[in-house]
Amino acid sequence: MKRTFLLLSLIIGSLFISSAVAQQKREFRGAWIQCVNGQFQGLPTSQIQQTLTQQLDELQLMGVNAIIFQVRPECDALYQSSIEPWSRFLTGRQGQAPVPYWDPLQWMIEQCHQRQMELHAWINPYRAKTKGTTALAQSHIAVTHPERCFAYDGMQILNPGDPENRDYICQVVRDIVLRYDIDGLHLDDYFYPYPVAGQTIPDDQQYRLYNNGIQDRGDWRRYNVNLFVRQLYETVHTAKPWVKVGISPFGIYRNKRSSVIGSQTNGLQNYDDLYADVLMWVNNGWVDYLVPQIYWEIGNRAADYETLIRWWAQYAAARPLYIGEDVERTVRAADLMNPQQHQQAAKQVLHQQLPTVRGSVLWYAKAAVDNPGNYATMLRHQYWRYPALQPQMPFLDKKAPGKPRRLKPIWTEDGYVLCWTAPKGKNWDDVAVRYVVYRFAQGERANIEDPSHIVAITDQPFLRLPYVDGTTKYTYAVTALDRMQNESKPAKKTIKL
Repeated sequence: MKRTFLLLSLIIGSLFISSAVAQQKREFRGAWIQCVNGQFQGLPTSQIQQTLTQQLDELQLMGVNAIIFQVRPECDALYQSSIEPWSRFLTGRQGQAPVPYWDPLQWMIEQCHQRQMELHAWINPYRAKTKGTTALAQSHIAVTHPERCFAYDGMQILNPGDPENRDYICQVVRDIVLRYDIDGLHLDDYFYPYPVAGQTIPDDQQYRLYNNGIQDRGDWRRYNVNLFVRQLYETVHTAKPWVKVGISPFGIYRNKRSSVIGSQTNGLQNYDDLYADVLMWVNNGWVDYLVPQIYWEIGNRAADYETLIRWWAQYAAARPLYIGEDVERTVRAADLMNPQQHQQAAKQVLHQQLPTVRGSVLWYAKAAVDNPGNYATMLRHQYWRYPALQPQMPFLDKKAPGKPRRLKPIWTEDGYVLCWTAPKGKNWDDVAVRYVVYRFAQGERANIEDPSHIVAITDQPFLRLPYVDGTTKYTYAVTALDRMQNESKPAKKTIKL
């Protein structure tokens, strides 16, 4: 009873103070759904789909508008592929197709789009075998081309120094992008392996063959990863120019002791330890969005969250910046200013203070759905209370589609329905794929920049109206969205409900 009362008090209190929280009309609200934790491994199709459906339903309620779904954890596939074998993280044995058959990526695309969520396919580019994998399929790249891999700390890694591996990964990516209606292609932080004491990267032969005159081994490894990131970006956008390329690097670029522009931190470094020059990718436009994994708490001695979010907001703003948030770690840590509560509110304040931070991604979906410390409750009733469109990407497309046509209410056997016709459009960058419906009471200014007036985001050219007795006037405004969620001017209609 005490817990129920506390939860109700939290919800009611959040509704009273929500007006003080800046409500963003455009914000990336993502969640990672991973398979390497074994949550699906060997389960029957119906049970996996039931689990995913329950997670998606809850994520939708809390305001999530994008899912990042892991489909290639170790040069394998959670989708139908003629290039790589089925993943053991799906069926329990690598190379074994699911029974009864289904395609998890295709299923997830359909489920997410039904909920007006984006689906970003998440791949691990170089990792060919995780520690726990004991048997590889005969069609696996580490079996067919062992010379292109190296062993490291119980894993197998596609050697980034081998140009054939860049081409191979991009072949896999092109296949995914061409065959599936994904909204994004996402990489995580695994490039060269995380350093382990006593382990060395065996790339002497590749360095002799492909050093390109680069004298420093570290510079050469960064050069290899840079070549790959650029090639991957071009591969995706050549296949489908609207598919976004996103990367979620480790949370520290460089420490201050290593670089004058480094952060006041003392931890593993992207640039020096993983050979990932993240700022080069951002500044050269080889990525469409960035999600640094700032999983620590505010006040962490080695990697303070506040220090890092401010650092990324300053140095990585040339592309849309979203923050990777660890749900469980956030609720385990006490607020430094108010030890009686956890750090979710304090972190949200930082987000609001930094205009170049344009969203966040929750690590991980199940943790958010489990609602520790009422984390999801606060998203649903306060921070993500209203729907949000995706941040704009004018470097890909900045032209809005035409506005909806022939907007009118009609009576149907299903009730009073607001209908409209799609605007004219021929190409991917001017065809309407979704619509935003706003409602304003009589006397209210029809301000479509206020997300509190959004009543629906839909891919259908109609919306059922809440008719009562036909005596109260409302103004409805409907806008069209293209694939990059550029928004048209509104079509308006005053209706008595």
